Amino acid sequence: MKSVHFLSAFVLLALASSMASAYDPTPLQDFCVAINDTETGIFVNGKLCKDPTLATVDDFTYRGLNIPTDTNNQLGRNINRLSVDTFPGLNTLGINLGRIDYAPGGVNPPHIHPRSSEILHVQNGTLYVGFADSNNTLFSTILYPGDLFAFPLGMVHFQVNIGKTDAVAFASFGSQDPGFVNVANAVFGTNPLIKPEPLARAFMLDVNVVKDLQEKFLSSD
Repeated sequence: MKSVHFLSAFVLLALASSMASAYDPTPLQDFCVAINDTETGIFVNGKLCKDPTLATVDDFTYRGLNIPTDTNNQLGRNINRLSVDTFPGLNTLGINLGRIDYAPGGVNPPHIHPRSSEILHVQNGTLYVGFADSNNTLFSTILYPGDLFAFPLGMVHFQVNIGKTDAVAFASFGSQDPGFVNVANAVFGTNPLIKPEPLARAFMLDVNVVKDLQEKFLSSD
């Protein structure tokens, strides 16, 4: 009888151990609503995989990050952000890269990457960069060519070109789709708009100022 109890306890412990080691896959999209009707549509966490026997070297090659992007816009910055659509070999590898061009004074505004940390490498120019943690502590510095800076997962961060010439940086991510949430757009440029009263109270602004900001974000779309 003791051996039966021991065996039962061993089985329960093994099951508990296997469940404890299980985990959900890292999301590669903003949300995935569950459905019971598979005829409605199927979306996987990422992209479907090509038959490995049909893969070619071109699937794992991307050319063009040497080409500057147009920074003639409101922010004075532009990003060539790779994706599995343009670089299919990235699928399931958990990595990504992007080129960021900054005009003098150009800003990569406060934003977050909900699915990845980031490491930024400055190739040309002088950047003021930083992030704020969950205690509202700012970690910021000035970067020069050859310098790197790490932005932790989910932290609000930014970059500004404080030099008198164009700047170039390369951002590396630990996800094939890190996501990009512009804080200002997420607050003042949603569709539909957030009611201005709670925003006015949260940001200690007049309601009319919030409405004006919302109109500016809508007109910039």
